[in-house]
Amino acid sequence: MVWDYRRQQQNYSYTPLMISGQPVERVTSFKYLGVHITEDLTWTVNTQYVLKKSRQRLYFLRQLRKFKVSTSIMKAFYTSAVESVLTGSIITWYGNSTVRDCSTLQRVVRSAERTIRTQLPALQDIYSRRVLLRAQKILKDSSHPNNGLFLPLKSRRRLCSHKARTERLRRSFYPQAIRTLNSHYTDFAHIHSSALSNISQL
Repeated sequence: MVWDYRRQQQNYSYTPLMISGQPVERVTSFKYLGVHITEDLTWTVNTQYVLKKSRQRLYFLRQLRKFKVSTSIMKAFYTSAVESVLTGSIITWYGNSTVRDCSTLQRVVRSAERTIRTQLPALQDIYSRRVLLRAQKILKDSSHPNNGLFLPLKSRRRLCSHKARTERLRRSFYPQAIRTLNSHYTDFAHIHSSALSNISQL
């Protein structure tokens, strides 16, 4: 797979990668750890895969309703069988997904809500919460290779936001994580004051 965002790439020929004298096949998408990655780093292919898999599992949720299973059991089934599919590696792809793809996946959640007859967490809320938790773990771990990306400002209450020249970078994990941490800066300054002290010494 080749990632190339140059405007003149149509006029550029790529030299194939050779292994044992045989060219390696070039593909436009590849499934890695359950996530479909495409050469243009859009997530529509992954969304379609997640959508199909989650809708298949909604069938079993409806069957539970037909058998008059309790709401608590149906909600537990949704969390383990449907939500786990919708949110698999969500911090990797959700931030750069299109509004249309996000809305498509959210419709699955609304369908489950109608089946269970209870309110369920929105995907955006789950994404924001997981980004925050992951960022906090990285911030606490001084040995993490990207720990130094979380640089505090002089006030030591907020983090320095990195400049992003492209929307793809701005919506990726680390810029999103910094914005999320900054929006929680009151709790952040209290909980992670020791972690900030370690970072400031780098």
